[in-house]
Amino acid sequence: MLSSSPSASELSIPFLEGTFTLLAVAVAFAWPRLGNEWFVRVERAFRKLAQRKLLAVAVVGLSVILLRLALLPVFPVPLPFIPDDFSFLLASDTFAHGHLANPTPAMWTHFESIHIDMKPTYMSMYFPGQALIMAASTVLLGHPWFGLLIVSAFMSAAICWMLQAWLPPSWALLGGLIAVLRLGVFSYWTNTYESAGSIAALGGALILGALPRFMRNPQLRYAMMMAIGTILLVYTRPYEGMLLCLPVAVALGHWLIKGKNRPNAASLARLSAAPLVLLIAAAAWLGYYDYRAFGSPFTLPYTVNRATYAIAPYFIWQSPRPEPLYHHVAMRSFYHQNELDEYYRIHSLSGFLPQTLIKIIRTVLFFAGMALIPPLFMIRRVVLDHRLRFLVLSLFVLMAGMLIGVFLIPHYLAAFTVVLYAIGLQGMRHLRVWSPEHKPVGLALVRASVTICLIMACVRVFDRPLKVPVHEWPPTEWAGEWYGPDCFGTARAGIEEKLVQLPGEQLVLVRYSPQHNPLNEWVYNAADIDGSKVVWAREMDAVSNRELFQYYKNRHIWLVQPDAPAPGLTPYPLAQQEIATR
Repeated sequence: MLSSSPSASELSIPFLEGTFTLLAVAVAFAWPRLGNEWFVRVERAFRKLAQRKLLAVAVVGLSVILLRLALLPVFPVPLPFIPDDFSFLLASDTFAHGHLANPTPAMWTHFESIHIDMKPTYMSMYFPGQALIMAASTVLLGHPWFGLLIVSAFMSAAICWMLQAWLPPSWALLGGLIAVLRLGVFSYWTNTYESAGSIAALGGALILGALPRFMRNPQLRYAMMMAIGTILLVYTRPYEGMLLCLPVAVALGHWLIKGKNRPNAASLARLSAAPLVLLIAAAAWLGYYDYRAFGSPFTLPYTVNRATYAIAPYFIWQSPRPEPLYHHVAMRSFYHQNELDEYYRIHSLSGFLPQTLIKIIRTVLFFAGMALIPPLFMIRRVVLDHRLRFLVLSLFVLMAGMLIGVFLIPHYLAAFTVVLYAIGLQGMRHLRVWSPEHKPVGLALVRASVTICLIMACVRVFDRPLKVPVHEWPPTEWAGEWYGPDCFGTARAGIEEKLVQLPGEQLVLVRYSPQHNPLNEWVYNAADIDGSKVVWAREMDAVSNRELFQYYKNRHIWLVQPDAPAPGLTPYPLAQQEIATR
């Protein structure tokens, strides 16, 4: 059940992290050598592990799985609770049953939901990458979430592996372990079904980890890794993937023309043949999927859904579309309040700068948080550092691509996660040697930043008994921070569990209040709606409801009101049920 916001008297995790960071800065200047002997011993052991690069990568990846599984008694397997979750789960269920799309349901207007297409087929609007992994996990492991957990483990391991190609081993391992805490275990990338963030971050790490290795020592395995990384981006976040692949392509082209270790034509043909075949096969499958799901191999995901429902465009120079016919107030509310209002805010000259600042703050809070802000004060030195020049230039490409976009949620930047981490770690390296008045203040700040990350992870585990809750509702609050969501979706899941235990088949009509938050979505169905034990439908006018009741005349009919203080099941009004039995 949705919880109310914490009272003003309660602490919050963001406030606590900020307080610890300010105290750490004060302590670093006042007592920079505090705990030095203990830190030296820990760092010595840390360096020994980091020197064994493959072991370090494996430790990072396994840490995600072991820690998150250990936390299941506290943070159980996530429940779906927002439209994106349900959209990906629909695609996952479709793939798990061996289909690429589903026929339009007979009573489709009752089943409309945000980010789900009803025509030409009943399917998710998103690219298929995450849903394919979730489907494989459902078939092999019994639940779609375990696939996302495994991907998050691979993502964290790949971040460490990528950083080993750009930074010293100790810093690469540190970056991997920070990714474990801030992305792999607690963030919404792992604890919802909505983002594909971990997959895109994995793709970016494979590309940028293989790139320098390939240019130093051209081998087929590195070329294949770049191809696989590209496919992961195309199947999840193609726009941001294009922003990443553009500078990579330029770097490869420059290397092929002027590089010292560039292969000859015959060697290059051998190296590129298998990756090209893989890329072509992936593109062909995506085209076939688009044909089956959206009617044409050239109609990409998103296209049909946006043309059917959306008003606000994705880019600031574009004009709003004419308002389509909405069958439901809640859906109109989403496309107006959640999208069009944001477009108008950033589209104006007076709103562009503050909205851009909000984008920057959201990015910093998610990827760095308050604890890792001190190293960012060395950003000037990092920008001027030739060792990461390519990554810095890549970041500028990302910034340009995000400035022209209307919306920004942290997983939009997922392909560049390793770029942000590498730049942040290089800032740590510069900060570590900063010694004003010959005092190791920078060293103390770096140690404090890492320590706070560990402390905050422990606080997140015990947030309830410590009474330092994360943001709970609306969900956009935690989407801008690394702590991840709490247990949402419990009310709907509890009602569905009761319905499953009842004899016979069930039909639930959902009635929202005029003040309903469209992100609190309850109308979601499996791929085979008619074959489902429980069918969720939107309540409409009397005539439309009568048609629905007649179509499902053998089902028990219920009413649920999610915006009530205590949502529960009640039999649908008798007059309507009498109509259904005629």
